[in-house]
Amino acid sequence: MRKQKKGAWWMMVCLVTVLVVGCGAKQETAQQGTSGKKDKIVIGAALPDFDDKWLSYLQDGMKQYEKTQENVEVIYVDAMNDASKQLSQVENFIQQKVDAIVLIPVDTTSAPNLVEKANQANLPIVVVNRQYDGVEAATAYVGSESIKAGLMEMEEVAKLLGGKGNIAIMNGQMGHEAQIKRTEGNKQVIEKYPDMKVVLEGTGEWDRAKGMALMENWLQSGKKIDAVVSNNDEMAIGAIMALEAAGKLKDVVVAGVDATPDALEYVKAGKLQVTVFQNATGQGQGGLEVAIKAAKGEKVEKFNWIPYELVTKANVDEYVKKWQ
Repeated sequence: MRKQKKGAWWMMVCLVTVLVVGCGAKQETAQQGTSGKKDKIVIGAALPDFDDKWLSYLQDGMKQYEKTQENVEVIYVDAMNDASKQLSQVENFIQQKVDAIVLIPVDTTSAPNLVEKANQANLPIVVVNRQYDGVEAATAYVGSESIKAGLMEMEEVAKLLGGKGNIAIMNGQMGHEAQIKRTEGNKQVIEKYPDMKVVLEGTGEWDRAKGMALMENWLQSGKKIDAVVSNNDEMAIGAIMALEAAGKLKDVVVAGVDATPDALEYVKAGKLQVTVFQNATGQGQGGLEVAIKAAKGEKVEKFNWIPYELVTKANVDEYVKKWQ
């Protein structure tokens, strides 16, 4: 009897040991699933403004690429053009221990601090679209060289004007890298033509309605304008609307940047003579692709350039197809 009881007791001990060890192993595996080898790569995408039309195309590019990836989740947040809100969002991503961050900065002044916070947490951070001095501190940059857009845009305008005329420049939001560099490119070209000069300059803050209001003010000034050269298409479309309402569109060359679907319709109609294709979808896809590689520990290029392309009525149909 004693031998039977002793044998039964040892069987109970063994059974309990197996259960405890087994549960412990399962628990360890579960913990690894959330904090060690994760089943899913999570990317935090800190975007400046969901309502910005061009940036919405960039976000669509990210979403399209996300769908092609297995076990990748992207968390999109909207800073509503508030730099302090974006700082809080990046800090939240760090606390959540996402695997990498894609950042389009609200402004280039706050961007270095956001990158530094990610670097301190040893978290890969990929800056997209908005370049700034010191961007090389980020894991990588994906975008286009803004000065080239300004150069291409203004060279075509100079060609259309025969190298002479009065130029009105519409700036985007002041201080943005794209505003600074595109305008710099415009002015570099203008300096090459003695009979060409800037007579008006102001900001429409990337916005169609504000571009329209700015153009209306310029028309009231009475100054002769031969071309309106805009940092983006939305402001250029606003200028076209104001010029059309005043019956003066036929006398003015209008140029923009981005080649958005709306802008391409204006090009086809002969109202917007020049735009420069900035590949929003390509930048969104490229930014997420680089972020995923960095999250996996793969080596990535520091600078990843998406080239600009000149669009006129002669080749507009080719670019309409890109959006379809």
